[in-house]
Amino acid sequence: MFLIPAIDIIDGACVRLTEGDYSRKTVYEKDPISVAQSFVDAGAEWIHIIDLDGAKAGDVVNLKLLEKLCRAVPAKIEFGGGIREENLERVLETGVGRAILGTRLVKNLEWAAESFAQYGERLVAAIDTRDGKVSVSGWSDDTEWDGLAFAQKVASLGAPRVIFTDIATDGKLQGPNYAATRRMVEGLEIPVVASGGVSALSDLPALAEIGCEAVIVGKAIYEGRFDVREAITLLQRI
Repeated sequence: MFLIPAIDIIDGACVRLTEGDYSRKTVYEKDPISVAQSFVDAGAEWIHIIDLDGAKAGDVVNLKLLEKLCRAVPAKIEFGGGIREENLERVLETGVGRAILGTRLVKNLEWAAESFAQYGERLVAAIDTRDGKVSVSGWSDDTEWDGLAFAQKVASLGAPRVIFTDIATDGKLQGPNYAATRRMVEGLEIPVVASGGVSALSDLPALAEIGCEAVIVGKAIYEGRFDVREAITLLQRI
């Protein structure tokens, strides 16, 4: 399992939300590029970047910033937030390693299947759940889709991997939802990337034991619970 440090962007700054609530926002750094470079200097090979402005608006807002990041930082970037039919190709043209499809998976499964067939490993499906149900539109709308059932659906359509987030744990520094994560890993034949709730180094081997391919960590890093280098070192020993 490997570490993917996270950068969430609102108004060009690095922020973290609690449970996806835009009113519960903490700004950590004004320059995402310097933060991304610090992650690379610590050994990160992937960086997870979410355009929270775009997630809320339903269209990518920080595309120019993404282009700057891709040019400036020698790491693979997975990017999400507002990606849709009209802008997916443009996002991929920036040089991102992977584009994250979330809301549009629910809204247009036919397009999702076509996109997975065309771009393969350059895409990843985001499955974000609240009380087990898939949530979309910047986590402002809940659907009737069971998280695992929907993940299995997108896997059948060609999704190469899934990022799974339990919204109730995100940004709270109280530990991941291990039961829901295990259910997702055991219910799928494609890799699962865990996201949400990591609060201590001890969470990392526990997620590795479940069988996650990688883990996305944000607030625990920004709050100084551990740093990127020591997390990578730990995971290399597992």
